[in-house]
Amino acid sequence: MSTSSVLYKGDLRCVSTHLKSTTEILTDAPIDNHGKGETFSPTDLVATALANCMITIMGIEANALQVNIDGTFAEVTKVMGIGPRRISKVIIKMTVPDNNLTEEQKQALTKAGLNCPVAKSLHPDLVQDVQIEYLKN
Repeated sequence: MSTSSVLYKGDLRCVSTHLKSTTEILTDAPIDNHGKGETFSPTDLVATALANCMITIMGIEANALQVNIDGTFAEVTKVMGIGPRRISKVIIKMTVPDNNLTEEQKQALTKAGLNCPVAKSLHPDLVQDVQIEYLKN
């Protein structure tokens, strides 16, 4: 079964539909590549997907460890390269509520996030600069 459909709406804009849920995502070309930059660009989604995947996999690990990481937050910065135009670097600054986590639990959560499926699917030339900070409540 297909995962999604993508419809070109014209003017460098697409609407993607998740077929199971019918949730839609609108994309626009970025300003620096002939677009309006009025919503996520496809490369924005790639960078953002990395943070989403990391946090999701950390959530799965948190459930297995029976700890709570609700409120985990990530700020994502995408850096574009040229020759060819591509994402050259993704910077993720993540904060995780400490919730009295042990060092072993923090290490397990960090390892899970850094080894998420999106991280392992991206080209090895793409720099993944990930900073994870555990904050005391």
